[in-house]
Amino acid sequence: MEHIKAYHMRSIFKSGHRVTVEGPVPPEAITKLAFHPDLDAFRRPSEQQEALAEIAALPEGRIIIARENETIIGYVTFHYADDCERWSEGNMMDLIELGAIEVADEYRSLGVGREMLLTAFENGQMEKYIVFTTEYYWHWDLKGSGLSVWDYRKMMERLMQTVDMTWYATDDPEICSHPANCLMVRIGSEVPMSSEEQFDRVRFRHRFMY
Repeated sequence: MEHIKAYHMRSIFKSGHRVTVEGPVPPEAITKLAFHPDLDAFRRPSEQQEALAEIAALPEGRIIIARENETIIGYVTFHYADDCERWSEGNMMDLIELGAIEVADEYRSLGVGREMLLTAFENGQMEKYIVFTTEYYWHWDLKGSGLSVWDYRKMMERLMQTVDMTWYATDDPEICSHPANCLMVRIGSEVPMSSEEQFDRVRFRHRFMY
């Protein structure tokens, strides 16, 4: 499957900040920029920057970044699921994971996450894919946000609904381990029915569930 990456850019002017949102960006665009020290939700900032460059170099990999001047202050990743996860079991070339979305603390009130998602789905470039994301409460910044686990879940759902991602059922044990966890999915308009059926088989190992 050929992965076409159509570059788009948009700007945010709010609360004294001028933020550029762009992507998908190539690895060299990521490595030449500074990386905000607050982007540490998943690993140390320097390691996360390196990981983003590696994803951007993958045939299917897409990185959308938000930057103020020459510093990355947010990002969204898209890539195939890890081989150790059930989402790779169907060997689906058109199943893409929205793996991570992170915004530095001082920029979280600017709508950066929403703008990054809109950029990622600009002009129908994801219509050939089933895009999914797994939301786990232990990845959420409950302390920093001051939100309850349920309010944070609602916030994430609203964010993903920006690009028409919706809640989907699954019997995945990790998602089912806590009621706040969820699977959200968007099926592109050009995805064949055979892929939808294969995704159903991946979502449910126990066929009586669907």
